[in-house]
Amino acid sequence: MNVFGWLKRSIGWIWRILEGMSRVFSILFVLIFLMIVFASFAPEAPQVPETGALILAPEGTLVDQLSGDPLDQALARARGLPVQETLLKDLIDAVRYATDDDRIKVLVLRLDGLAATGLSKLQELADEILLFKESGKPVVAVADTYSRNQYYLAAYADEIYMHPMGYVYIDGYSRFQPYFRGAIDKLLIDFHVWRVGEYKSYVEPITRDSMSDEDRESASEYLGALWDAYQSDVTAARGLPQDALQDYANNAVQLLGEAGGDSGQLALGQRLVDELLPRDQIDARVKALIGAGTDDAEDYPRVGHATYLRAVRRDESDATKGDTVAVLVASGTILDGDQPPGTVGGESTAALIRNAADDEEVKALVLRVDSPGGSAFASELILRELELFQQSGRPLVVSMGSVAASGGYWISMSADEIWASPATLTGSIGIGATLPTLPRTLDALGIHVDGVGTTELAGQLSLGRPLGTDIADLIGQAIEFGYNQFIAKVAQHREQSVAAIDAVARGRVWSAGDALDHDLIDRIGGMEDAIASAGELAGLAEGEYAIRYIEKEQGFAERLALEFMASAEPVLRSLRFRPQFSVRFQQLLDIAAEPLKWVDSLNDPKNIYAYCFCDAQ
Repeated sequence: MNVFGWLKRSIGWIWRILEGMSRVFSILFVLIFLMIVFASFAPEAPQVPETGALILAPEGTLVDQLSGDPLDQALARARGLPVQETLLKDLIDAVRYATDDDRIKVLVLRLDGLAATGLSKLQELADEILLFKESGKPVVAVADTYSRNQYYLAAYADEIYMHPMGYVYIDGYSRFQPYFRGAIDKLLIDFHVWRVGEYKSYVEPITRDSMSDEDRESASEYLGALWDAYQSDVTAARGLPQDALQDYANNAVQLLGEAGGDSGQLALGQRLVDELLPRDQIDARVKALIGAGTDDAEDYPRVGHATYLRAVRRDESDATKGDTVAVLVASGTILDGDQPPGTVGGESTAALIRNAADDEEVKALVLRVDSPGGSAFASELILRELELFQQSGRPLVVSMGSVAASGGYWISMSADEIWASPATLTGSIGIGATLPTLPRTLDALGIHVDGVGTTELAGQLSLGRPLGTDIADLIGQAIEFGYNQFIAKVAQHREQSVAAIDAVARGRVWSAGDALDHDLIDRIGGMEDAIASAGELAGLAEGEYAIRYIEKEQGFAERLALEFMASAEPVLRSLRFRPQFSVRFQQLLDIAAEPLKWVDSLNDPKNIYAYCFCDAQ
């Protein structure tokens, strides 16, 4: 018996029951009020004020692709559940449209809801905010308090307002994780580990009680690169000394003491904010910028970015015909099979690539990769489909997001050009596998396994027996072969020697600048740069081709349900027919459930993974 498979199926069974119950109750909830909504509510076209402010209020994490199927997302919004993700493209598009829209006089950044987000995504949004400012329209940042990620965007505003009781919390980047070796030893579990690459650290939490020297070296370098980029961008945007943020973080206790414990005055004194104002006075300032009067803090004319997008996109003509640069998003863990958005399915992503290849109007393909990797088998399926697309004579360009490492690099390697954002983490070229056995645990309980088999391999994967030497050697050879295959493919596509690739592989994570120096990528730039380059490689004149995102098509029933949910959302939210949990409590529930989702998702046929634990908090 494959104990990993047994463990995965057991935990996955529990998770699927919980997930299924949640979905059933959500659907029942909607059906209860279906007739009421149809009878009493008619959809209205989204309205944009003739003169007003665009409110950019991201919630949760900025992502290249929303997780889960669209109906689940609509159900969550209708039930008033906390928003966990905001689509980066929606924010960028909203700011871009507003730049040339005479109705929009001010851009207001409401940043309290923004959660942990990759620096590369913040940089892309900040670039669009700068273009908005260049049009001559003001940008105002508003929050009760600012975290590191929230403050990054705020720094690009003309004015930063904060509540007098607020705090600017800029703490730098870190990567801390639990290590379980001591607990595993106490439970008498034997974890067998295979890996190639001394920097391939994703197996270390079960083999060690602390970070290895190699992982510490690698993490220190890429975290340092992120922090340097953050400091450089923010201090330049705010006109601060280069060491201002380092000093602010390192001497936080002393600086707050000098400010008499007043965190608002500390931020003001350090020139991190421009004014400390209560909410009504902030609203009055925005009203003045719009030209709607300043005598009181009455509600000023405004439109949220989601409503604004629905309005402007509705007014657009359909420009999807003719020469096209197709964009395909590969976001999340790479898994085998057909997977929903927010993960990268070997079968589902390969099918989308084939759809692009079969479309004669598609002249180039841009693959947006934001993935730490996952299944080696699924990665290879996707890579092969990309290679077949290129064999049709059309260019493939990869745009790397926050992370494109391990399996994320595997599916990127064949591209005619690889673009990475300045804060991208990539590389981690290596693979590994783990397998637990429990003979000592069973022994301690007085349970002893014995028997016979018909071949030398029979029973060597038994949960209750020591791992057989033959099967250990077989897995070891498979891992070694997989690594050699990985670096050989990279060497082939990057036109380098295998030895040169091996020297920069070994599971090591690289920042974009270092990856460029080691020729693992070709250019530094964002998504727009990659799309423009793809059009140029395809021989298309600028402005004479359409850009189309390739996504899984929705059925008629799905489209109908989504139309209904969009209309019914205000009514359903007002009914509040659900338990009310605080945001913190909901986050705690999500953290508790994460191991169940993670274990259930691992599905490589050979349990061999090209994955990178290279997040930065």
